[in-house]
Amino acid sequence: MRNLFSLIATAIATFLVSPAHAADDPVHHYLYVAAPGIRDDLKCGGHGLLVFDIDDGFKFVKRIPTKGVDDKGKPMNVKGICASKDLHCVYVSTLKTLECIDLLSEKNLWERAYDGGCDRMSLAPDSKFMYLPTLEKDTWHIVDPRDGSVIAKIEPKSGAHNTVISADGSRAFLGGLKTNVMTIADTATHLPKSTIEFGDKVRPFVINGKATLVYQCVNNLLGFEIGAVPPSPLEGEGPGVRGKVAQRVEVKGFESGKVARHGCPSHGIALTNDEKEVWVTDAHNKRMHIFDNTVMPPKYVSSIELRDEPGWVTLSIDGKYAIPSTGDVIEIATRKIVARLTDETGAAVQSEKLMEIDLAGGKVVNVGDQFSNGKVR
Repeated sequence: MRNLFSLIATAIATFLVSPAHAADDPVHHYLYVAAPGIRDDLKCGGHGLLVFDIDDGFKFVKRIPTKGVDDKGKPMNVKGICASKDLHCVYVSTLKTLECIDLLSEKNLWERAYDGGCDRMSLAPDSKFMYLPTLEKDTWHIVDPRDGSVIAKIEPKSGAHNTVISADGSRAFLGGLKTNVMTIADTATHLPKSTIEFGDKVRPFVINGKATLVYQCVNNLLGFEIGAVPPSPLEGEGPGVRGKVAQRVEVKGFESGKVARHGCPSHGIALTNDEKEVWVTDAHNKRMHIFDNTVMPPKYVSSIELRDEPGWVTLSIDGKYAIPSTGDVIEIATRKIVARLTDETGAAVQSEKLMEIDLAGGKVVNVGDQFSNGKVR
């Protein structure tokens, strides 16, 4: 009888702890890098999902096989990456397909092709839906992340490209690269609610934690613009309500010139977790530029030289590291490059599609974001 009570007590204790992870299970922090993530250049990391140990100086851990090949078996450009803690899955989009991989078994669960192709998507915080843009065409597909089925569509006809869902899951920010107007959708109805008009065609962007400001890269600007999001639906938001550019911030002291990719000087931007700094890329000068965001307009602070042209930047979940697509790992507090990503052969790894995923006790305990949005709410 005593043994029976002991077994019951152990089972209850296990049940109480297991929904998250055991208190003594260490959390392992990993960077997941999807390749080819610089167009279809296999020299920048080959093909697959590369995993790096953040806790061990960003050392290469393993390569998880991925699909995403064309009719001739050639790996297609990776367009985006996101992950779900609830479904313990990571998603990789290519020019034509969306792939779902189980993070625990590392097996491919499904791969689906979509009319119009795929681009850089965003997953709702509760993992109930994903906004998946077509490849620079009219439509965003709203898909079920469990099986990839399409549950709705929205058609701003803007050249669908970058996508961010707000931290509360109520809004989807839809950036099409063929227009200077961003569409903001109500995720309860999957319908357009308002827009923001920028100074040129919109490129990568991030939002603050309250989803009241958009920090936007645009064509022909070394720097960024800040757009004010129109009021909430209760305050009169509607399809005809258009937000405006509150600030236009140029990087001074650096020439803007030719770039290898994307056709715009700044293609990548991040807000630090505390929203006190803006980090913006500069491909022509191979640099990250840092701005003080505690004043308006944000004030230039410093720059960091990189090993190649940056076309994206991602922050670690704790906000300690900034990781441009060049594979340089920058410690934010010191502004120092503390590591450079290399694969199992020692070759340099570069990708514009990367994010942190944390594991503990055989469970996914936290996921980051390919977009480094602000965290102040």
